[in-house]
Amino acid sequence: MRGSRPVTDTWAPPPAWPRPPAAVPAARLSEPPNGARVTVAGLVLVRQRPGTAKGVIFVTLEDETGTVNVVVWAKVYERFRRAVIAGRLLRVTGRIQREGPVLHVVADEIEDISAMLDRLLEPDFRPPLCKAGDQPA
Repeated sequence: MRGSRPVTDTWAPPPAWPRPPAAVPAARLSEPPNGARVTVAGLVLVRQRPGTAKGVIFVTLEDETGTVNVVVWAKVYERFRRAVIAGRLLRVTGRIQREGPVLHVVADEIEDISAMLDRLLEPDFRPPLCKAGDQPA
């Protein structure tokens, strides 16, 4: 089967995949503790601003491993308005918030990295990958 690895007795990290630098994949967000500061990145699937949410915006990002729910409070939205409104690919730094099985990243910083989308099509593009020590403190 293409892409499969032989089973061994020792653990090996998954193969590298293209993703924005210094971002935790969605599939690994269950690992950091509640309140941990992380950086995530992904394509914007949905932006929601419910009238009953008192100015809160909910953004759903998708990377190659799954989706991430991002909460953007009004003050953060004002600082990063352009990125929130127009960004197709975002990098978000914030704190993990868990309530039962539901996990959100509460945004502190939002960066529009949509320009990376064109670079992903280049055959030799290899972004720097995230290492454990790369995450914000």
